[in-house]
Amino acid sequence: MAENYDHLRERARSVSGKSGRVRQRIAVDPSFDPWSVPLDELNVANPEIFRQELWPKYFKRLRDEAPVHYTADSQYGAYWSITRFEDIMEVDKRHDVFSSDFTMGGITIHGRPTSMQELPMFIQMDPPKHDAQRMTVAPMFTQRSLAELEAVIRERAGNILDALPRNTEFDWVPEVSVELTSRMLATLFDVPQEDRKTLIRWSNIVSNADDPDYITDAAQFWEAMAECGEYFAHMWQSKKSAEPRFDLLSMLSHSPATADMDRRELLGNVILLLVGGNDTTRNSISGGVHALNEFPDEFAKLRANPALVHSMVPEIIRWQTPLMHMRRTVMQDVDFRGHALKRGDKVVMWYLSGNRDERVIDDPDRFIIDRKDPRHHLSFGFGIHRCLGNRLAEIQVRVLWEEILKRFSRVEVRAEPVRASSSLFRAIQSMLVAVSA
Repeated sequence: MAENYDHLRERARSVSGKSGRVRQRIAVDPSFDPWSVPLDELNVANPEIFRQELWPKYFKRLRDEAPVHYTADSQYGAYWSITRFEDIMEVDKRHDVFSSDFTMGGITIHGRPTSMQELPMFIQMDPPKHDAQRMTVAPMFTQRSLAELEAVIRERAGNILDALPRNTEFDWVPEVSVELTSRMLATLFDVPQEDRKTLIRWSNIVSNADDPDYITDAAQFWEAMAECGEYFAHMWQSKKSAEPRFDLLSMLSHSPATADMDRRELLGNVILLLVGGNDTTRNSISGGVHALNEFPDEFAKLRANPALVHSMVPEIIRWQTPLMHMRRTVMQDVDFRGHALKRGDKVVMWYLSGNRDERVIDDPDRFIIDRKDPRHHLSFGFGIHRCLGNRLAEIQVRVLWEEILKRFSRVEVRAEPVRASSSLFRAIQSMLVAVSA
């Protein structure tokens, strides 16, 4: 496999200074009432709805009046919205009808069929190739492996928390959430810890590629992808020529299912594992701090009974829903809940809406750390694409909170978080806090 990614650098040169893949922001009036317009005029995919935290009322109307809803015109083209818990689960499990394949547009509302922007990666594949590639890295997430990683996570979490200033404002996101997840990413890939900020930079560019506040020039995206590809292609060759080790890159380079990947597929799977190991966990860590500040009685409950951290962690992940949607493409004409979906239609499963579905979850708009069934949520998906690293994410959040409770009486949010302009990741970009010993 060639180690250079000149085709991506050429792409960067060709779009330099142009709008390219950069989205134009469509303003939303915070006072807008979603019940004031005809249903067919609602576009719940506008990223500004999520940046401004306006989404609950939009999804409430769809769940009640049009749980399978068609938007004919949006910045992402036409799409169906699936907003109820049980309906989302049904679509997620029927991979024979609803495809994830990258050649059909992949797993996000932004994806376009046959676009070179859609990199092949196993989450954007259907069986049998999906299954074979997923199994390649599955040993990293077994119970035994995770038990060994937990000790590493605990030591690092303690070091990070001990270094924080007391009674002084600082940004929780880079100092804690990103720092913990970046150290774990470097470990999983077996790359030098001093490179961890570079891994996060590449992950951030992918996660924020649709945010005009973050990516102002399309060339930034393609240049970063070329850098990432070349970095990992070099390491890939080193791993292939060495004895197998217990890290993600070595697993991929030595498995028959992935050893012969071309450079696009290598980059795609690396990006998948980078973003998957970064965004879900870091935004759950940040979201948990914010939730406990919004519901101080729950924080008091946790301090009185620290054992509740075990049920709190999945509640944080439900409440935050760090990955707000997944997209599928209809493979064949199908009737779904009385609606005629056509081959090629784009179907968006709004996990964020399903996690607030009153039909399935009691009092879903409250953050409750001692729910009876806290794992009954959609944040990790269902079926063959259920998040492979879900337990690792939970361990990182749990261990961090166990260490927080040993050190701090309070983690106080001092200003409203700065949120991403994204319809995909419910990301907190910045959050000023102060901690008390």
